[in-house]
Amino acid sequence: MDISAVTVLGAAGRAPYVPPLSDYAASSPSWTEAEFTGLETTAASVRAGYWTGEPGSVRLDPWPYTEICSILTGRVAVVDQAGGRLEFGAGEGFVVPKGFVGDWLTLEAASKYFIAVE
Repeated sequence: MDISAVTVLGAAGRAPYVPPLSDYAASSPSWTEAEFTGLETTAASVRAGYWTGEPGSVRLDPWPYTEICSILTGRVAVVDQAGGRLEFGAGEGFVVPKGFVGDWLTLEAASKYFIAVE
């Protein structure tokens, strides 16, 4: 599994899904929305939390769960075994799949919200 298995969260490259207004009990005349799904899964266990880290790195061999990350502050990178690399900063989100083998690098003191799906 290489770095292409890490899903960057956002609208780029995804078709929007617009829920029908009939899904809601009420909505304002100006209500609009679009969803851009980056992960769909069934899970036996879900854990969510807040994380902080200082510069350094760890190897995960393999990643023990699918992890959804939203970086709040600082900068981090995920690197696969072949050297493929993605970097993320404040306001960016991504999904690392269970079984991914690679390094987590905290490039600057960082914080994130995370959801671990097993």
